[in-house]
Amino acid sequence: MHFTVTADTDVGIAKETNQDSMVVKHGKYYGGEVLMAVICDGMGGLDKGELASATVVRAFLRWFGEELAYELENPDMQVIGGKWSLLLKELNVRIQKYGQARGISLGTTFTGMLFVGGQYVIVHVGDTRAYRIGKDLQQLTVDQTFVAQEIERGDMTAEQAKKDKRRNMLLQCVGASDNLKPDVLVGDTKKGVYMLCSDGFRNEVTEQEIFDAFEPAENVHGEAMHTNARRLIQLAKERQEKDNISVILIRTDWE
Repeated sequence: MHFTVTADTDVGIAKETNQDSMVVKHGKYYGGEVLMAVICDGMGGLDKGELASATVVRAFLRWFGEELAYELENPDMQVIGGKWSLLLKELNVRIQKYGQARGISLGTTFTGMLFVGGQYVIVHVGDTRAYRIGKDLQQLTVDQTFVAQEIERGDMTAEQAKKDKRRNMLLQCVGASDNLKPDVLVGDTKKGVYMLCSDGFRNEVTEQEIFDAFEPAENVHGEAMHTNARRLIQLAKERQEKDNISVILIRTDWE
């Protein structure tokens, strides 16, 4: 498996600071290539959101540098997902204690992917998202939000959710949840494009526009991926998206 990656972030049109944090780490081992991608959205409206998101990203950078080599001796994506989940629970407690000691609230979403040996694991908290783009656009994660819960229960339609004032209300958040329960998803890596994004990237852009911009045939190399990502970021800003805007694109090809 070979990976081509681009990542971009923009403060947007309204905020003074960018509370999104993200990282991509790409390496090789005896089994081929390995790639980790993480995107965190520090909570808008909460103090120090950028500190929360950066703290989580730094912790996963340390994990990649200090722990990954041991996991690669006998990779088990479900086990890795469980360890990531435990790490997020530890960070949740640490960030909560930091905020309580200073009388502030801070938190972040988390969506992370690790690709190893033809498989991936996704660990997810909040409403940042992971997608796969092949013949169509497939959302891999489920938003941990009030409106997503209402849609699942049949008490709200997707169209109603887009206009509901509670659409940004999170059910879980790293640093602000009493009992954090990350979602862990394991799957086989397929040829195509995988995308991680903050809600600011997708709020004002349609799924059809995302698919048209990032379908694999139109993104055969990193330059095209970067150009298309910047184009959609600019489109979101033109449509008056007020949040920070971040996206990571990962093209997967079999060697």
